[in-house]
Amino acid sequence: MKFKPLSNHVLVEAIADDAKTTKSGIVLPDTADRKKQVRGKVTAVGPGKLSEKGERLPLSVKVGDSVLFKEPWSDDHKFEENGTKFYLVEEDDILGIIE
Repeated sequence: MKFKPLSNHVLVEAIADDAKTTKSGIVLPDTADRKKQVRGKVTAVGPGKLSEKGERLPLSVKVGDSVLFKEPWSDDHKFEENGTKFYLVEEDDILGIIE
């Protein structure tokens, strides 16, 4: 898929998270986690926001980074392509880079 985000938006491919079981073996249902965090792989990044001086502010993530991000509440920012889930998020919604 060819997709180029604008401004400080990032296209992230969701990575299946099998960690639905606690260390003690308790299986957690999807409804147990209200503030859902998702792991993903950055597939495209925008050019960055414009500063007040008109200069581009570079993003902290790059294509290929594994990240942890807040799942968007709106379905407008979620879509599927060939069975793969993608999210279009702002850089501020990315909590960190997984190394």
